[in-house]
Amino acid sequence: MAGSHVDELHDPLIIGKGSEEADIDEITNCSQFLKEALTENKKLWYLAAPAIFTAIAQYSFGVVTLMFAGHLTTLDLDAFTTEDMVIGGLAFGVMLGMGSALETLCGQAFGAKQLHMMGVYMQRSWIILMVMCIILLPIYIWACPILRLFGQNQEIAELSGRFALYMIPQLFAYGVNFPLQKFLQAQSKVMIMAWISAVALVFHVLLSWLLIIRFDYGLVGAAVSLNLSWWITVMAKFAYIVMGYCPGTWTGFSWSAFHDLGAFARLSIASGIMMCLEFWYYMILIVLAGLLKNAQIAVAAISICDNINGCVMMIFLGFNAAISVRISNELGAGRPRAAKFSILVVVVTAALIGVVFLALVLALKDVYPLPFTNNPEVAHEVSKLAVILAFTLLLNSVQPVLTGVAVGAGWQWLVAYVNIACYYIVGVPLGFVLGSKLNLGIQGIWSGMLTGVLLQTLILTGITLNTNWEKEANLADSRMKKWGGSSVEPLVENSNTPSVVP
Repeated sequence: MAGSHVDELHDPLIIGKGSEEADIDEITNCSQFLKEALTENKKLWYLAAPAIFTAIAQYSFGVVTLMFAGHLTTLDLDAFTTEDMVIGGLAFGVMLGMGSALETLCGQAFGAKQLHMMGVYMQRSWIILMVMCIILLPIYIWACPILRLFGQNQEIAELSGRFALYMIPQLFAYGVNFPLQKFLQAQSKVMIMAWISAVALVFHVLLSWLLIIRFDYGLVGAAVSLNLSWWITVMAKFAYIVMGYCPGTWTGFSWSAFHDLGAFARLSIASGIMMCLEFWYYMILIVLAGLLKNAQIAVAAISICDNINGCVMMIFLGFNAAISVRISNELGAGRPRAAKFSILVVVVTAALIGVVFLALVLALKDVYPLPFTNNPEVAHEVSKLAVILAFTLLLNSVQPVLTGVAVGAGWQWLVAYVNIACYYIVGVPLGFVLGSKLNLGIQGIWSGMLTGVLLQTLILTGITLNTNWEKEANLADSRMKKWGGSSVEPLVENSNTPSVVP
């Protein structure tokens, strides 16, 4: 059985044909373009489909719990949502973002066949993320005063603070999970992650019903089911790796994991900042909604829309994972034209899916709130956000793909600067003015912040179109030769600025 996994490392669907560059270079008509696009789509969907399912399944842990909590009380729903989106969202963003450094490092090492260093990189990521978990602990412990400091409703803040204490085990599960996930993803072992996530999701649904509804444990039951489901996912992935199904890339624990931690930490921090700036952006929606006059209704309505947006975004995060693997593998293997062609194909595919979701939300605007709440006032507010939600889904079909391109190429710091400008200098202030000062409510808040997403998408599109991918491939090759799998310093030094075509 282990031999089949060795063969998987050399699967032409994953690594690409030796003549691939020549095939793409010889495209002279529409028929050849469509043929190559179909081939590339197969490679992308091979990676994206299981990655999408895994992302949706893991995100659904929170959504399933939200649906059960939504049938308790409005205050319980608000408390769960505030902790899950603000406190838990902060931790999720930090852990996922810092773990995403492995997408660049493991992806390019895999493409360059530096397989032995992938397990070492994962262990370095564990060390850094565990330290970060300890740093984040005070946010969980003092969640209530922190939420009150930002103007959150007193009742919501107090109950959210108590719930945050129950969710501390989930924080450490995040810290172990995301390096495991990126390690497996970089070598295209996405199907096993999909199976693990499917089993864990079924377990989570049954346990949530049992604890929240059947035994009426309320938010305590919600915390127990979430913590157990995440740790089952983590232990299953770890067991798969240590049982020998990742030969060549996992050779056991190594003291080398403690080397070059400073350089590794810098890239991890860049990845974390880049990702957190995106996750926090939607988290701020909840905080701003809590400042409105009818806070409980506003928070409940916007949290339902935010969770729908989050569910759909998991699909495009699957494309994010797929394009990140394709870009890092192709650059590491010295195939810049294949990398560029992959970007074109995945952007078009994701945009078409985004159009479908836009149409569905507009057509079902009076239906989609019903599974999340039995409060007619909340359902009405959610329906009023249909147009804004629909266009958010359309923009978020392309934006994660462009972020995946940046991660695969190692541009984390550049994207972080773009996010600061678009989200926090434009989007948040505009949303606050429209929602609070001009009394446009949650529609105003979300409209302003959607403007920031549009601006960020346009800038990332311009950067991607003007990048010299041949030079990026040469940089990746020089990194592998220079550090030979022993140091990440050159990657950090060159990760800030893409090579742009003059």
